[in-house]
Amino acid sequence: MNQKLPYYMAYPMMADFANEKAERMDFEYLRSMYPEIPKMVLPYVEEECDRMSYGNSMIYDQYPDKLQLRMMCGRICENIKRNEKMFRNDRADETVQDAARSGGWLRDLVEVMLYQELYRRRSSRRKTARRFF
Repeated sequence: MNQKLPYYMAYPMMADFANEKAERMDFEYLRSMYPEIPKMVLPYVEEECDRMSYGNSMIYDQYPDKLQLRMMCGRICENIKRNEKMFRNDRADETVQDAARSGGWLRDLVEVMLYQELYRRRSSRRKTARRFF
């Protein structure tokens, strides 16, 4: 006896779409709860990731180059300092050590946010690649 399977049993991957949508909504909700400064930094991180997101980009390598990632962080920090008034160093009496100390936390924040964004993009790329093969 050949009984036909219902559609939902023949193609079980369709249930993954609902899970992905719930994950994406959860991620966006939690992202909306970021404090003020990370919310301000996030568009700069996304812009740099969009710029580096192309077919054979190094961000999709199995082991991305740490130097290239640090250069991306440097470009993001420079864009932030150029465009955001609160990060401009207008004080002439500031020493080099003070400048390094105050800029260090921004670079650390950008680096963490960049790695998180890269992880999100790489994992979504893997999920879509699996879906069609």
